[in-house]
Amino acid sequence: MSANGSSETGCRSEVRPSNNTCSQKELSVITSVISMTVGIFSNSLALFILVKSYNRIRIKSKASFLLFASSLVVTDLLGHLVNGSLVLFVYSYHKKWEMFDPHHIICSLFGACMVFFGLSPLFLGSAMAVERCIGVTRPIFHSTGLASHHMKRLLGLTWLLAALVAVLPVLLWRPYKVQSSRSWCFFHMEEPKDWLDVLLPLLFSMLGLLALLLSIVCNTMTSCALLQSRLRRKHHCRGTSYHIEMICQLLAIMLVSCVCWGPLLIRIIVLSTKAKDDSASFSLLMVVRMATWNQILDPWVYILLRKAVLRKIFMLLQSSWGSKSHKLHHWQRSMLRSSVETSNSGAGPSECHSLGKLPLSDTVIKSIT
Repeated sequence: MSANGSSETGCRSEVRPSNNTCSQKELSVITSVISMTVGIFSNSLALFILVKSYNRIRIKSKASFLLFASSLVVTDLLGHLVNGSLVLFVYSYHKKWEMFDPHHIICSLFGACMVFFGLSPLFLGSAMAVERCIGVTRPIFHSTGLASHHMKRLLGLTWLLAALVAVLPVLLWRPYKVQSSRSWCFFHMEEPKDWLDVLLPLLFSMLGLLALLLSIVCNTMTSCALLQSRLRRKHHCRGTSYHIEMICQLLAIMLVSCVCWGPLLIRIIVLSTKAKDDSASFSLLMVVRMATWNQILDPWVYILLRKAVLRKIFMLLQSSWGSKSHKLHHWQRSMLRSSVETSNSGAGPSECHSLGKLPLSDTVIKSIT
Protein backbone atom coordinates (compact mmCIF):
# COMPACT_ATOMS: atom_id res chain seq x y z
CA MET A 1 0.00 0.00 0.00
CA SER A 2 2.76 2.45 0.87
CA ALA A 3 4.54 1.66 -2.37
CA ASN A 4 1.53 2.66 -4.43
CA GLY A 5 1.05 5.91 -2.58
CA SER A 6 4.66 6.96 -2.89
CA SER A 7 4.61 6.10 -6.55
CA GLU A 8 1.64 8.39 -7.13
CA THR A 9 3.37 11.23 -5.26
CA GLY A 10 6.41 10.88 -7.43
CA CYS A 11 4.24 10.87 -10.55
CA ARG A 12 2.55 14.13 -9.63
CA SER A 13 5.91 15.82 -9.16
CA GLU A 14 7.15 14.75 -12.58
CA VAL A 15 6.64 16.54 -15.87
CA ARG A 16 3.43 15.89 -17.79
CA PRO A 17 5.00 14.11 -20.81
CA SER A 18 6.11 11.34 -18.44
CA ASN A 19 2.55 10.20 -17.64
CA ASN A 20 3.12 7.03 -19.66
CA THR A 21 6.22 6.23 -17.59
CA CYS A 22 4.22 6.89 -14.42
CA SER A 23 1.50 4.46 -15.45
CA GLN A 24 4.14 1.84 -16.25
CA LYS A 25 5.59 2.25 -12.75
CA GLU A 26 2.17 1.86 -11.15
CA LEU A 27 1.52 -1.24 -13.27
CA SER A 28 4.87 -2.73 -12.23
CA VAL A 29 4.11 -2.09 -8.55
CA ILE A 30 0.63 -3.63 -8.83
CA THR A 31 2.04 -6.65 -10.68
CA SER A 32 4.71 -7.14 -8.00
CA VAL A 33 2.14 -6.92 -5.20
CA ILE A 34 -0.20 -9.42 -6.89
CA SER A 35 2.64 -11.85 -7.62
CA MET A 36 3.92 -11.59 -4.05
CA THR A 37 0.44 -12.11 -2.56
CA VAL A 38 -0.40 -15.10 -4.76
CA GLY A 39 2.99 -16.67 -4.10
CA ILE A 40 2.73 -16.30 -0.33
CA PHE A 41 -0.82 -17.71 -0.29
CA SER A 42 0.06 -20.67 -2.55
CA ASN A 43 3.22 -21.62 -0.66
CA SER A 44 1.51 -21.25 2.73
CA LEU A 45 -1.31 -23.56 1.65
CA ALA A 46 1.12 -26.12 0.22
CA LEU A 47 3.26 -25.96 3.37
CA PHE A 48 0.21 -26.63 5.55
CA ILE A 49 -0.67 -29.71 3.45
CA LEU A 50 2.90 -31.04 3.46
CA VAL A 51 3.44 -30.56 7.20
CA LYS A 52 0.14 -32.31 7.89
CA SER A 53 1.17 -35.22 5.65
CA TYR A 54 4.67 -35.34 7.20
CA ASN A 55 3.28 -35.66 10.73
CA ARG A 56 0.86 -38.41 9.66
CA ILE A 57 3.13 -40.52 7.46
CA ARG A 58 4.85 -43.68 8.71
CA ILE A 59 6.78 -44.68 5.59
CA LYS A 60 10.47 -43.74 5.71
CA SER A 61 10.95 -43.00 2.01
CA LYS A 62 7.78 -40.94 1.91
CA ALA A 63 8.95 -38.97 4.96
CA SER A 64 12.27 -38.16 3.23
CA PHE A 65 10.45 -36.95 0.15
CA LEU A 66 8.10 -34.78 2.24
CA LEU A 67 11.10 -33.30 4.08
CA PHE A 68 12.62 -32.11 0.79
CA ALA A 69 9.23 -30.98 -0.53
CA SER A 70 8.53 -28.94 2.60
CA SER A 71 11.99 -27.37 2.38
CA LEU A 72 11.36 -26.46 -1.25
CA VAL A 73 8.06 -24.78 -0.38
CA VAL A 74 9.66 -22.91 2.54
CA THR A 75 12.44 -21.69 0.22
CA ASP A 76 9.90 -20.46 -2.34
CA LEU A 77 7.89 -18.74 0.41
CA LEU A 78 10.95 -16.93 1.76
CA GLY A 79 11.94 -16.00 -1.80
CA HIS A 80 8.60 -14.29 -2.33
CA LEU A 81 8.82 -12.48 0.99
CA VAL A 82 12.43 -11.28 0.70
CA ASN A 83 12.65 -10.49 -3.03
CA GLY A 84 9.14 -9.05 -3.14
CA SER A 85 9.87 -6.77 -0.20
CA LEU A 86 13.09 -5.56 -1.83
CA VAL A 87 11.29 -4.83 -5.10
CA LEU A 88 8.60 -2.80 -3.32
CA PHE A 89 11.31 -0.96 -1.36
CA VAL A 90 13.08 0.00 -4.60
CA TYR A 91 9.83 1.23 -6.17
CA SER A 92 8.96 3.21 -3.04
CA TYR A 93 12.12 5.28 -3.63
CA HIS A 94 11.33 5.60 -7.37
CA LYS A 95 14.36 3.43 -8.26
CA LYS A 96 16.83 6.14 -7.19
CA TRP A 97 19.60 3.83 -6.04
CA GLU A 98 22.07 6.69 -5.51
CA MET A 99 19.82 8.16 -2.85
CA PHE A 100 18.96 5.12 -0.69
CA ASP A 101 21.95 2.83 -1.46
CA PRO A 102 25.13 4.91 -1.89
CA HIS A 103 27.39 2.08 -0.65
CA HIS A 104 25.72 -0.67 -2.78
CA ILE A 105 24.80 -2.72 0.28
CA ILE A 106 21.14 -3.22 -0.67
CA CYS A 107 22.10 -4.02 -4.26
CA SER A 108 24.53 -6.71 -3.08
CA LEU A 109 21.85 -8.14 -0.79
CA PHE A 110 19.28 -8.04 -3.59
CA GLY A 111 21.58 -9.81 -6.06
CA ALA A 112 22.61 -12.46 -3.53
CA CYS A 113 18.94 -13.18 -2.72
CA MET A 114 18.10 -13.44 -6.42
CA VAL A 115 20.86 -16.02 -6.92
CA PHE A 116 20.20 -17.97 -3.72
CA PHE A 117 16.41 -18.23 -4.11
CA GLY A 118 16.94 -19.04 -7.79
CA LEU A 119 19.40 -21.90 -7.39
CA SER A 120 17.95 -23.41 -4.21
CA PRO A 121 14.70 -24.71 -5.82
CA LEU A 122 16.70 -26.20 -8.70
CA PHE A 123 19.14 -27.92 -6.32
CA LEU A 124 16.32 -29.18 -4.10
CA GLY A 125 14.41 -30.50 -7.12
CA SER A 126 17.48 -32.45 -8.28
CA ALA A 127 18.11 -33.76 -4.74
CA MET A 128 14.51 -34.99 -4.55
CA ALA A 129 14.90 -36.69 -7.93
CA VAL A 130 18.12 -38.44 -6.82
CA GLU A 131 16.51 -39.54 -3.54
CA ARG A 132 13.48 -41.01 -5.35
CA CYS A 133 15.69 -42.71 -7.94
CA ILE A 134 17.68 -44.45 -5.19
CA GLY A 135 14.47 -45.31 -3.28
CA VAL A 136 12.90 -46.98 -6.33
CA THR A 137 15.92 -48.61 -8.01
CA ARG A 138 17.85 -49.48 -4.81
CA PRO A 139 15.22 -49.84 -2.09
CA ILE A 140 17.37 -51.97 0.25
CA PHE A 141 20.26 -49.51 0.21
CA HIS A 142 17.81 -46.62 0.67
CA SER A 143 16.20 -48.20 3.73
CA THR A 144 19.44 -49.36 5.38
CA GLY A 145 22.14 -46.93 4.24
CA LEU A 146 20.28 -43.62 4.09
CA ALA A 147 19.03 -42.48 7.48
CA SER A 148 17.07 -39.34 8.25
CA HIS A 149 20.19 -37.46 9.35
CA HIS A 150 21.75 -38.17 5.95
CA MET A 151 18.76 -36.55 4.27
CA LYS A 152 19.03 -33.50 6.54
CA ARG A 153 22.73 -33.18 5.76
CA LEU A 154 22.01 -33.36 2.04
CA LEU A 155 19.36 -30.67 2.50
CA GLY A 156 21.84 -28.45 4.33
CA LEU A 157 24.47 -28.99 1.61
CA THR A 158 22.09 -27.88 -1.13
CA TRP A 159 21.33 -24.64 0.72
CA LEU A 160 25.04 -24.16 1.50
CA LEU A 161 26.05 -24.57 -2.16
CA ALA A 162 23.41 -22.07 -3.29
CA ALA A 163 24.53 -19.60 -0.59
CA LEU A 164 28.19 -20.01 -1.61
CA VAL A 165 27.42 -19.18 -5.24
CA ALA A 166 25.32 -16.21 -4.09
CA VAL A 167 28.08 -14.62 -1.96
CA LEU A 168 30.90 -15.49 -4.38
CA PRO A 169 30.74 -12.15 -6.28
CA VAL A 170 30.99 -10.23 -3.02
CA LEU A 171 33.94 -12.34 -1.83
CA LEU A 172 35.76 -11.85 -5.15
CA TRP A 173 35.14 -8.07 -5.12
CA ARG A 174 32.81 -8.32 -8.11
CA PRO A 175 29.67 -6.81 -6.54
CA TYR A 176 26.24 -7.14 -8.07
CA LYS A 177 25.17 -4.37 -10.42
CA VAL A 178 21.90 -2.49 -10.89
CA GLN A 179 20.38 -3.64 -14.17
CA SER A 180 19.10 -1.39 -16.97
CA SER A 181 15.50 -1.38 -15.71
CA ARG A 182 16.84 -0.14 -12.32
CA SER A 183 14.37 -2.36 -10.46
CA TRP A 184 16.67 -5.27 -9.57
CA CYS A 185 20.32 -6.29 -9.20
CA PHE A 186 22.21 -9.17 -10.76
CA PHE A 187 25.61 -10.15 -12.12
CA HIS A 188 27.75 -7.63 -13.98
CA MET A 189 27.06 -8.78 -17.55
CA GLU A 190 27.08 -5.45 -19.40
CA GLU A 191 30.59 -4.72 -20.69
CA PRO A 192 32.49 -7.20 -18.46
CA LYS A 193 35.86 -5.99 -17.22
CA ASP A 194 37.70 -9.33 -17.08
CA TRP A 195 37.17 -13.09 -17.11
CA LEU A 196 35.62 -13.10 -13.61
CA ASP A 197 32.68 -11.03 -14.81
CA VAL A 198 32.10 -13.70 -17.48
CA LEU A 199 32.75 -16.67 -15.20
CA LEU A 200 30.27 -15.79 -12.42
CA PRO A 201 27.06 -15.68 -14.52
CA LEU A 202 28.27 -18.72 -16.47
CA LEU A 203 28.75 -20.60 -13.18
CA PHE A 204 25.21 -19.69 -12.13
CA SER A 205 23.72 -20.85 -15.44
CA MET A 206 25.76 -24.04 -15.72
CA LEU A 207 24.90 -25.14 -12.19
CA GLY A 208 21.22 -24.49 -12.84
CA LEU A 209 21.26 -26.40 -16.13
CA LEU A 210 23.21 -29.24 -14.50
CA ALA A 211 20.56 -29.50 -11.77
CA LEU A 212 17.80 -29.61 -14.41
CA LEU A 213 19.68 -32.28 -16.39
CA LEU A 214 20.19 -34.38 -13.26
CA SER A 215 16.47 -34.13 -12.47
CA ILE A 216 15.54 -35.22 -15.99
CA VAL A 217 17.87 -38.25 -15.91
CA CYS A 218 16.85 -39.42 -12.41
CA ASN A 219 13.12 -38.92 -13.01
CA THR A 220 13.37 -40.82 -16.31
CA MET A 221 15.13 -43.72 -14.61
CA THR A 222 12.58 -43.75 -11.78
CA SER A 223 9.62 -43.67 -14.17
CA CYS A 224 11.05 -46.52 -16.26
CA ALA A 225 11.71 -48.61 -13.14
CA LEU A 226 8.17 -48.07 -11.84
CA LEU A 227 6.64 -48.87 -15.23
CA GLN A 228 8.74 -52.02 -15.53
CA SER A 229 7.73 -53.21 -12.06
CA ARG A 230 4.05 -52.59 -12.80
CA LEU A 231 4.26 -54.54 -16.05
CA ARG A 232 5.98 -57.48 -14.36
CA ARG A 233 3.37 -57.67 -11.61
CA LYS A 234 -0.03 -57.98 -13.19
CA HIS A 235 -1.84 -57.42 -9.92
CA HIS A 236 -1.93 -54.13 -8.05
CA CYS A 237 1.01 -53.69 -5.71
CA ARG A 238 0.28 -51.72 -2.58
CA GLY A 239 3.81 -50.44 -2.10
CA THR A 240 4.02 -48.65 -5.43
CA SER A 241 1.00 -46.36 -4.99
CA TYR A 242 2.86 -43.68 -3.05
CA HIS A 243 5.84 -44.05 -5.43
CA ILE A 244 3.54 -43.18 -8.33
CA GLU A 245 2.19 -40.16 -6.45
CA MET A 246 5.70 -38.88 -5.74
CA ILE A 247 6.97 -39.43 -9.28
CA CYS A 248 3.95 -37.54 -10.67
CA GLN A 249 4.85 -34.61 -8.42
CA LEU A 250 8.52 -34.80 -9.40
CA LEU A 251 7.71 -34.86 -13.12
CA ALA A 252 5.47 -31.82 -12.69
CA ILE A 253 8.16 -29.95 -10.72
CA MET A 254 10.73 -30.82 -13.38
CA LEU A 255 8.44 -29.59 -16.17
CA VAL A 256 7.71 -26.31 -14.35
CA SER A 257 11.42 -25.73 -13.64
CA CYS A 258 12.42 -26.40 -17.24
CA VAL A 259 9.76 -24.08 -18.66
CA CYS A 260 10.33 -21.26 -16.14
CA TRP A 261 14.10 -21.42 -15.60
CA GLY A 262 15.36 -22.81 -18.90
CA PRO A 263 14.98 -19.57 -20.91
CA LEU A 264 16.71 -17.48 -18.20
CA LEU A 265 19.67 -19.85 -17.83
CA ILE A 266 20.18 -20.09 -21.58
CA ARG A 267 19.76 -16.32 -22.00
CA ILE A 268 22.45 -15.61 -19.38
CA ILE A 269 24.89 -17.88 -21.24
CA VAL A 270 24.13 -16.11 -24.52
CA LEU A 271 24.56 -12.63 -22.99
CA SER A 272 27.80 -13.64 -21.28
CA THR A 273 29.42 -14.98 -24.43
CA LYS A 274 28.45 -12.35 -26.99
CA ALA A 275 28.28 -8.58 -27.34
CA LYS A 276 25.33 -6.81 -25.74
CA ASP A 277 22.62 -5.39 -28.01
CA ASP A 278 19.85 -2.90 -27.29
CA SER A 279 17.13 -5.46 -26.61
CA ALA A 280 19.27 -7.57 -24.27
CA SER A 281 18.18 -5.86 -21.05
CA PHE A 282 14.49 -6.06 -21.98
CA SER A 283 14.69 -9.74 -22.91
CA LEU A 284 16.60 -10.50 -19.70
CA LEU A 285 13.91 -8.80 -17.62
CA MET A 286 11.18 -10.80 -19.38
CA VAL A 287 12.85 -14.16 -18.74
CA VAL A 288 13.45 -13.15 -15.09
CA ARG A 289 9.72 -12.48 -14.70
CA MET A 290 9.06 -15.87 -16.27
CA ALA A 291 11.41 -17.51 -13.76
CA THR A 292 9.50 -15.98 -10.82
CA TRP A 293 6.46 -18.04 -11.84
CA ASN A 294 8.39 -21.14 -10.76
CA GLN A 295 7.90 -20.15 -7.12
CA ILE A 296 4.16 -19.68 -7.73
CA LEU A 297 3.55 -22.91 -9.66
CA ASP A 298 5.69 -25.21 -7.47
CA PRO A 299 3.27 -25.27 -4.48
CA TRP A 300 0.28 -26.05 -6.70
CA VAL A 301 2.00 -29.29 -7.71
CA TYR A 302 1.67 -30.52 -4.11
CA ILE A 303 -1.83 -29.04 -3.75
CA LEU A 304 -3.28 -30.61 -6.89
CA LEU A 305 -1.19 -33.76 -7.45
CA ARG A 306 -2.04 -35.48 -4.18
CA LYS A 307 -3.32 -39.05 -3.99
CA ALA A 308 -6.80 -37.98 -2.86
CA VAL A 309 -7.13 -35.40 -5.66
CA LEU A 310 -5.76 -37.79 -8.28
CA ARG A 311 -8.20 -40.49 -7.12
CA LYS A 312 -11.15 -38.10 -7.43
CA ILE A 313 -10.06 -37.02 -10.90
CA PHE A 314 -9.71 -40.67 -11.93
CA MET A 315 -13.16 -41.50 -10.55
CA LEU A 316 -14.71 -38.55 -12.40
CA LEU A 317 -13.08 -39.60 -15.66
CA GLN A 318 -14.12 -43.21 -15.10
CA SER A 319 -17.73 -42.25 -14.36
CA SER A 320 -17.92 -39.98 -17.39
CA TRP A 321 -16.40 -42.66 -19.61
CA GLY A 322 -18.78 -45.26 -18.14
CA SER A 323 -21.83 -43.12 -18.95
CA LYS A 324 -20.53 -42.55 -22.48
CA SER A 325 -19.99 -46.29 -23.01
CA HIS A 326 -23.49 -47.02 -21.67
CA LYS A 327 -24.98 -44.51 -24.11
CA LEU A 328 -22.94 -46.04 -26.93
CA HIS A 329 -24.20 -49.53 -26.10
CA HIS A 330 -27.80 -48.27 -25.96
CA TRP A 331 -27.35 -46.57 -29.34
CA GLN A 332 -25.95 -49.78 -30.87
CA ARG A 333 -28.94 -51.76 -29.60
CA SER A 334 -31.46 -49.25 -31.01
CA MET A 335 -29.67 -49.19 -34.38
CA LEU A 336 -29.70 -53.01 -34.53
CA ARG A 337 -33.43 -53.13 -33.77
CA SER A 338 -34.21 -50.58 -36.47
CA SER A 339 -32.14 -52.49 -39.00
CA VAL A 340 -33.95 -55.74 -38.09
CA GLU A 341 -37.34 -54.06 -38.49
CA THR A 342 -36.29 -52.68 -41.86
CA SER A 343 -35.21 -56.11 -43.05
CA ASN A 344 -38.48 -57.59 -41.77
CA SER A 345 -40.53 -55.11 -43.79
CA GLY A 346 -38.91 -56.38 -47.00
CA ALA A 347 -39.43 -60.12 -46.22
CA GLY A 348 -42.23 -62.41 -47.51
CA PRO A 349 -45.60 -62.96 -45.80
CA SER A 350 -44.63 -66.31 -44.31
CA GLU A 351 -41.36 -64.89 -43.04
CA CYS A 352 -43.15 -61.87 -41.58
CA HIS A 353 -45.66 -64.13 -39.89
CA SER A 354 -42.96 -66.27 -38.33
CA LEU A 355 -40.93 -63.26 -37.24
CA GLY A 356 -44.04 -61.63 -35.78
CA LYS A 357 -44.64 -64.65 -33.61
CA LEU A 358 -41.05 -64.73 -32.36
CA PRO A 359 -39.84 -61.18 -31.64
CA LEU A 360 -36.15 -60.69 -31.03
CA SER A 361 -35.20 -60.37 -27.38
CA ASP A 362 -32.43 -58.28 -25.84
CA THR A 363 -30.32 -61.39 -25.30
CA VAL A 364 -30.42 -62.25 -28.98
CA ILE A 365 -29.52 -58.67 -29.89
CA LYS A 366 -26.56 -58.74 -27.51
CA SER A 367 -25.37 -62.05 -28.98
CA ILE A 368 -25.68 -60.62 -32.49
CA THR A 369 -23.73 -57.52 -31.43
